[in-house]
Amino acid sequence: MRLHNRDVRQDVRELGALLGDVLEEQTSRRAFETVESCRRTAIDYRSGELESRTPLITELEGLSPHQQRIVARAFTTYFELINLAEERERVRTIRTESHEKTLDDSLETAAEELAETDVETVEQVLDDVLIEPTFTAHPTEARRKTVKSKLRTISTDIETLDERLLTDKEESQVWRDIDAEVTSLWQTPQVRNRQPEPEDEARNVQWYLENTLFEVVGEVYDELDDAIDAEIPGNLDIPKLFEFRSWAGSDRDGNPYVTPDVTANTLERQRSVILERYREQLKRLSGILSQDGSRIDAGSTFHASLEEDRERLPGSARTAEERYPDEPYRQKLKLMRERLRRVGDVRPGGYDEADDLLDDLAIIAESLRKNGAESVVDAHVDPIRRQVATFGFSLASLDLRDHQQKHTDAIAEALETEGIDYYDLSEDERVEFLTDAVLQDEPVIDLSDTADLSEESARALELFDSLADWQTEYGIHAIDTYCISMTEEPSHVLEVLFLADQADVVSLPEHAGIDIVPLLETEYALSGARRIMGTLFENEAYAQALEARGRTQEIMLGYSDSNKENGFLAANWSLYKNQRRLGEICDDHDVTMRLFHGRGGSISRGGGPMNEALLALPNSTVTGQVKFTEQGEAIAEKYANPRIAERNIEQMLNAQLRARKRAMDQPEEQVHDEWIDAMETMADVARQEYRDLLESEGFVRYFEQATPITVIEDLDLGSRPASRSGERTVEDLRAIPWVFSWTQSRCILPGWYAIATGIEAYLDDGGSLETLQAMYDEWPFFRTTLDNAALSLSRTELEIAEQYADLADSALRERFFPRLSDEYERAAELITEIGQRERLHTRDWLGENLERRNPYVDPLNLLQVYLLDRTHRTDIEERTLRLTVKGIAAGMKNTG
Repeated sequence: MRLHNRDVRQDVRELGALLGDVLEEQTSRRAFETVESCRRTAIDYRSGELESRTPLITELEGLSPHQQRIVARAFTTYFELINLAEERERVRTIRTESHEKTLDDSLETAAEELAETDVETVEQVLDDVLIEPTFTAHPTEARRKTVKSKLRTISTDIETLDERLLTDKEESQVWRDIDAEVTSLWQTPQVRNRQPEPEDEARNVQWYLENTLFEVVGEVYDELDDAIDAEIPGNLDIPKLFEFRSWAGSDRDGNPYVTPDVTANTLERQRSVILERYREQLKRLSGILSQDGSRIDAGSTFHASLEEDRERLPGSARTAEERYPDEPYRQKLKLMRERLRRVGDVRPGGYDEADDLLDDLAIIAESLRKNGAESVVDAHVDPIRRQVATFGFSLASLDLRDHQQKHTDAIAEALETEGIDYYDLSEDERVEFLTDAVLQDEPVIDLSDTADLSEESARALELFDSLADWQTEYGIHAIDTYCISMTEEPSHVLEVLFLADQADVVSLPEHAGIDIVPLLETEYALSGARRIMGTLFENEAYAQALEARGRTQEIMLGYSDSNKENGFLAANWSLYKNQRRLGEICDDHDVTMRLFHGRGGSISRGGGPMNEALLALPNSTVTGQVKFTEQGEAIAEKYANPRIAERNIEQMLNAQLRARKRAMDQPEEQVHDEWIDAMETMADVARQEYRDLLESEGFVRYFEQATPITVIEDLDLGSRPASRSGERTVEDLRAIPWVFSWTQSRCILPGWYAIATGIEAYLDDGGSLETLQAMYDEWPFFRTTLDNAALSLSRTELEIAEQYADLADSALRERFFPRLSDEYERAAELITEIGQRERLHTRDWLGENLERRNPYVDPLNLLQVYLLDRTHRTDIEERTLRLTVKGIAAGMKNTG
């Protein structure tokens, strides 16, 4: 059976040729020939036909500013199109392997592994698992929304060419449409002319939830249902396994533009969107459920429910009876649509919560089953029930987040008017004061009285004052989590509990309307996990709040800042150790832990294949519930295409089901003492080497001169500032622009620096290569860590990085670039040797990807270097420089 009409080479070739035609039409033959000359010269060097890049550098530097801009635009647009071709190839692979039943990490393979145990254990695994992808608005998406929309249209056209049998005329019409979109793309500005606002970011996240995930979630449940039924007896019910959450429009950490109005607007818009989708689904279902009431018995439960709706909505009921006489299901669905329309309305009769809608759908499903329409339920009713269970009335629940210092300052300022010097209290005194304040009945401060407070403290209190109103209007579940950045003391968590109590969001012991989530990201916080969490679990007020929330504690781990502080190897080891430690602390206090992994898109910020990461977690931390951030280009790459989105969700679910079963079979995985000792040695020395690099005199200046950080800080990538205080220090700089800058310069040191030094220290201390090879073969954590480092090493190009290094003062260049190069070469050799393979990476697709992309990224890098070196850039040169950043990001398929 032939599933596809094309392959990736044909897509790349024909899209590239089409772009060439558009380039010539929109500019000139000379411009086309200039771009072609740069392309061929870059390819010739990569293929060994040229000894150096000098001809390419000379050609680029000899172009006029206008010609340079055309070259930058051409290669940037090329990558946008080639990314679509590679996305299509991913879909081909998924479809082909699914058809041939060779797809790795499928739900069928998960069901086969679950079938190795008894039915009761399988039921427990299913009950335990809850996966919560959380979309953030972190500024790592370099493409404009307009550009993404055009690319999505082209992607759909390529899918038509690939999967449909077309006549010659139909095919030519599709290519005409692609030509039109590529032409429009060429004429569209690639660079934003304004900084996106928080509500723009919220709408961007909403698009993926509404247009992709809403549709594919039901399909994943269906596939799992079929896979479980095929392997496990008993016709098991599949519970809710997914819940989507978002920070877009609610993450205030370092972003003064996320106001209560922004959050309120986001809540309202998301509710409106999801209710409209449900109304559409019920309208479609009404077209299917056309059963004649005189020929079936809908049942007493159904009729009682319908009668309740008639009493609730008498006017709408009369209309429904007139329109659908003797069609009880259609009457019911008409009234259900009206109840959805009245959610949040001043008119009575609307649904109070999503569970009420689920109850109505369950009544319809049961009635249909009693009338022999099981297939109708499976095909049309159950998918809607799963959508409602997943998305509720909020589309995605919002997490609030802010920096701990904001809460401390707000409380201190508010208490000053009460004669209390909160700043002067010790940590123990703060804990005692906050505990007593939460447990007493009378409020301590008036959240609405902010006249004498600083602007930031007033904003903090205003947020909590608004939170109670939001939960009343949209339901507690719509916004029920508060994450605290840079948590380092128990009081930082109790401060949020205190503010929530003052807002009546918490009323102990009966009610706690929020999960309070400490974000542990510094070494001090991670190493003090028992001090922080143990104090909280034993605290009278917090223990009551925890009890009211079902004794589940969510704890967030910060991958980005941990890496920036400690380096790749030390950060990964610290996170692994502290996850185990947190699991022990929660077990000691009979608390269910839900880890929230603050992963970025890049390897150094916790990125990499999600399914491998889930399977590499310590068994003691796999409670079934897991939460992780999705951000930047990773969102588009994973969720823009429905088939790829479905595959990603399937892989997550496969990994989490298997990981939970293995954790139940073996609560503590076997990790040899000598392996832990090896990791301790490697991580300690690696951290010292990494910190020594960062703290070396002149390193910050080298970073500033040898990367495009100054350009990146000015790009309108997101609504949040690039640094916390505007200072030029590595500590103050946010992790995203830190990684983005090194990625642009093709020296991706955050993903591998100091690994070689760490490994060599272990070997010099009497360790053996054979032990490291055994660790790689048998320990998922170690294997995943080295494989991820190998990905960063594979994407590093030292010859290009050297061009950037030449921009730095000669003394700085000689001090730092050889050090980086030497570490790279040793790391590449050691990882290859430990993995016992001939090349760094283990993925064939990556080799093909790099071979296809590198010759086209090179001209953009070299042009960027030339423009960075110019002390006085014209306006057009400045725009071209910014465009090279976009193009390299598209070529690397990554920013930060």
